[in-house]
Amino acid sequence: MQDTLILKGHILHTPSPTQLVAISHGYIVAVDGVVVYCGKTLPSSYEGLPVVDYGDQLIIPGFVDTHAHAPQYCNRGLGMDKELLPWLETYTFPEETKFNDPEYARLVYSAFVRDLWRHGTTRSILFGTIHKDSTVVLMKLLEEAGLSALVGKVNMDRNSPDFLIETTEQSLADTKAWLEASKSFGPLVKPIITPRFVPSCTSELMRGLGELAKEYDVPVQSHLSENYGEIEWVSALHPESDSYTDVYYEHQLMGQTPTVMAHCIHLSDEEMDRMEETQTMVSHCPYSNVNLSSGIAPIRKLLEHHIPVGLGSDISGGHAVSMAKVLMEAIGLSKMKWVEVDNQYAPLTLREAFYLATKGGGTFFGKVGSFEEGYELDALIIDDTSMFDANERSLEERLERWIYIGDDRHIMKRYVAGRLVEEPK
Repeated sequence: MQDTLILKGHILHTPSPTQLVAISHGYIVAVDGVVVYCGKTLPSSYEGLPVVDYGDQLIIPGFVDTHAHAPQYCNRGLGMDKELLPWLETYTFPEETKFNDPEYARLVYSAFVRDLWRHGTTRSILFGTIHKDSTVVLMKLLEEAGLSALVGKVNMDRNSPDFLIETTEQSLADTKAWLEASKSFGPLVKPIITPRFVPSCTSELMRGLGELAKEYDVPVQSHLSENYGEIEWVSALHPESDSYTDVYYEHQLMGQTPTVMAHCIHLSDEEMDRMEETQTMVSHCPYSNVNLSSGIAPIRKLLEHHIPVGLGSDISGGHAVSMAKVLMEAIGLSKMKWVEVDNQYAPLTLREAFYLATKGGGTFFGKVGSFEEGYELDALIIDDTSMFDANERSLEERLERWIYIGDDRHIMKRYVAGRLVEEPK
């Protein structure tokens, strides 16, 4: 029996980076969680069916966070005066070792998952830790919450603290066992192969992870070209490779299965060509890039190279879970890139940034992040009526005002794949 859901309200979505569809008092019809119609009038074939009428409220796609470290949730707002590598040593690694205790993991991950829900992040791509049991805990909590995610057990077998390192054999064996355990989860929560970054993974481990990605047909995530010191380190570790990007490519960790790389701030033109060739997604993490003094990613140039781009909170290098605020920062940072660094590349528009935060990142999950026919219905209901304004505004202006001066208190309802998702317990 087919399950039909009909929503009515002020609908906004971006089928393309330059196109914002705004429909006043329009209808979205979803059957079994997939959009079959979005428009101004309700088709006659659906007349008489129940309609969830949200009146003057906005209906927008759910947000997609393409890069976050769930175990770093408690570290938000700490060490923001440090660069990447000292920050990892001082804050990140000591916190992540605590996740060898699944009960500590449950405590932290429960709060993190609740915050994803609160801020309207309906889909996310997440790093766990090296601990397979705690990573399974995170996956279970996401499934119970009704949120969708790709979750990775992290791999590290070199250049890591003694208290947070694996042997190559243990890392691969635990990853395989975790991939087997992941088969028990439903369609919304799936695994993703996760070498932390090249400096923390030997060639033997990276090759083994590439083989597992192919064997289990799962995607890959990691970090790429975030910081100049990191890039120099990779060059010293792998002089046989032409670039940081090619290290992943040569170990079958880029393009063999769908791949997302966080940051990608300092790529050469040749590396961008490789990213375009493999259609590797860039997760742009503006807050983190500022907080850790990493640089400003050339998003306009990446887009012109036809490289897919999404946005990431990068908790806790980034301090904000809210993808609306990440979206806002992406626009602001692109303006600084344009005015201070390279005026050849125009800053992001609101429409483009909203696209990156929804359909742009959503493409990594398939048909996600839009209200076009055939897309899974992920939606947020936004009530902005408490945000005083003495003027009549267009729907696009209302959306912009909420992104800049609104917050999670204005998100009334959340839908994932056509199902209403209540606050996690």
